Amino acid sequence: MKAVTCHAFGALEDLRVEEHADPTPTNRQVVIEVEAAGINYPDGLLVQGLYQMKPPCPFIPGMEVVGKVTAVGSEVKGIKVGDRLGAIPQLGGYASQVAVDARATFPIGDADAAEMCALMVAYGTSHHALKQRAQLQAGETLLVLGAAGATGLAAVQIGKLMGARVIAVASSEAKQQIARDAGADEVIGYDALRDDVKRLTDGNGVDVTFDVVGGEVFDTCARLMARNGRLLVIGFASGEIPQFPVNLALVKEFAVVGVFWGNFTKAEPQVYVANMMELMGWYRKGQIKPLIEGRYPLVEAADVLARILNRGAVGKLVLVP
Repeated sequence: MKAVTCHAFGALEDLRVEEHADPTPTNRQVVIEVEAAGINYPDGLLVQGLYQMKPPCPFIPGMEVVGKVTAVGSEVKGIKVGDRLGAIPQLGGYASQVAVDARATFPIGDADAAEMCALMVAYGTSHHALKQRAQLQAGETLLVLGAAGATGLAAVQIGKLMGARVIAVASSEAKQQIARDAGADEVIGYDALRDDVKRLTDGNGVDVTFDVVGGEVFDTCARLMARNGRLLVIGFASGEIPQFPVNLALVKEFAVVGVFWGNFTKAEPQVYVANMMELMGWYRKGQIKPLIEGRYPLVEAADVLARILNRGAVGKLVLVP
């Protein structure tokens, strides 16, 4: 099989598409012929050695795939060759085939492969963040940073479904229109973020902030929180991890809440499955709709990762082996 391979932590351009032996399943695994592999911001950090997890090299990046089952382990029940599944292998997704624990899969029927990739990590992260970590309530105000990215767009759509008033923040007019089309009630940029949010909330601040950016924007948002608010730490797309002045949490009485979706799926697998079933239900009813910006061959993995890390992408991007 062909796979994108990282031989040492370092530059994205060092990634190579190489031939590997076809995988065979262990007793509890299935082998999936990959139709689409989701590309995520953490994948780029992982390759550079900047992520929380550091797998031994060489390794194949890629944490989410969709495809058809070609082989089934002896202890696997309820899955047969030919079934189409979404799967979370954690590693190994940037390949034409991947072996994955059957318990980390779910059936997708005839759904679009790329949209299913978006539903797993991007929508899965936003859903967990808003439902379990923020416990977002109908009528609350939700501020979404990076609102034109895959995770941000998911937060906009899910926030609306949960009954929130959504203020979306995006860096350009084109990206702002994407957030508006996704259902945001208000759309603003970063240049006058503080003044705009104060104006839109009558000076009361926001109940929940969904922050994928970090850096100086985090500092601004910390000063815009309402009493009993929840500031969700999703990631640091700005490249800067902020230093939080904890006196703000004391004086304003709000909480800073970390969101690590990968850890959640392992620590609470039953809740994770319930979340995915809820997302699938919304998707099949047309209540959420991922935006797929592009589908790319394996050889373009490094270029696409660079675009995502440089905040140049909108919606979801996938590799198609």
